[in-house]
Amino acid sequence: MIINDTTLRDGEQAPYVAFNTDEKIAIASALYLAGADELEVGIPAMGVKEQADIKEILALDLPLRIMSWNRATMSDLEASLACGLKAVDLSIPVSDILIEAKFKGDKTRLLKNLEEVLHVSRSEGLFTCIGGEDSSRADLGFLKEVMSLGAQEGADRFRYCDTVGIMRPHQIYEHIFALCDLHLLEIEMHTHNDFGMATANAISGLEAGAISVNTTVIGLGERAGNASFEQTLMALTHLFGEARTVDAKALHHVVSLVQKAAHQTISPTMPIVGKNIFSHESGIHVNGMIKHEQAYEAFSPQSVGMKRTYPIGKHSGSSTLVYHLRAMGVEPEHEVVNRILPTVRELVTERKKVLNKKELKALYNAHKAG
Repeated sequence: MIINDTTLRDGEQAPYVAFNTDEKIAIASALYLAGADELEVGIPAMGVKEQADIKEILALDLPLRIMSWNRATMSDLEASLACGLKAVDLSIPVSDILIEAKFKGDKTRLLKNLEEVLHVSRSEGLFTCIGGEDSSRADLGFLKEVMSLGAQEGADRFRYCDTVGIMRPHQIYEHIFALCDLHLLEIEMHTHNDFGMATANAISGLEAGAISVNTTVIGLGERAGNASFEQTLMALTHLFGEARTVDAKALHHVVSLVQKAAHQTISPTMPIVGKNIFSHESGIHVNGMIKHEQAYEAFSPQSVGMKRTYPIGKHSGSSTLVYHLRAMGVEPEHEVVNRILPTVRELVTERKKVLNKKELKALYNAHKAG
């Protein structure tokens, strides 16, 4: 399956985000090293500066497909051709709501425009994806008509866009299965996170037969964002069993680059990259992890460049205290450990902060001496 990452296009369309040229070059290179299969890197029709940035990315000569986003118009296509691009997404509205807003409801004119642009794209030998804006609110019969035209005119792919993030995984599965069953064009998933389902919907689409998925690093994007690059990458590797090698250092690097360039904060509980996702506080969990490193983890912290920790908190059990005391060279007496456990919980609750190892050792020694 193909990860077509659009951090440099749809990710940058997030409110208050703007990447400079050096950041774009660094992110493109980092995405390749981290495991992206294709990159969507900008909108040439935005003007000379955007075109210059795209040319800089093309000059990197990365061994993967580089794509631009375009409206399905001759002027947008010509701007992409002027950059030297060999792959384009040609976007059209496909829901009645957006066709009314952009074409005054005239589907005939929309399809005629698309046909003309596809004809030129094919004559130029471009890899062409038709982007179905607002596919999730479109009539499936009209999507079939668009895909039929695309197949006839030599398009390579259809991008199913859940533009306002309203779909559920089961709905997505049914829609994509039906479109794949037409055997017209390969399907690419483009999902938004307005209800927190972007990555789940993207994965569901892949399960239904789609072959490609748009992602952004840390789910960056318009409104609530897009399907997450790092979550999709790890899902394909661990849940689908694809033969992908996840370079932990490269993954950590691209996340750090995008986070800083976009001035975004990462939640400590964000899947794959949150700093606390390998922190085990519950006594039952720590006891299990000490006995078996896979007891309460789906993948190792090392695989994503992280470390495992056992914070000394309100829900810690004796196993956690013993673990830390032994790490400091103390062979603890279990009677003393059990005696200080209520005190540990009380202290943490009062100050809303876990104990550090030195505090634990001092508390243990004080109770042992007493």
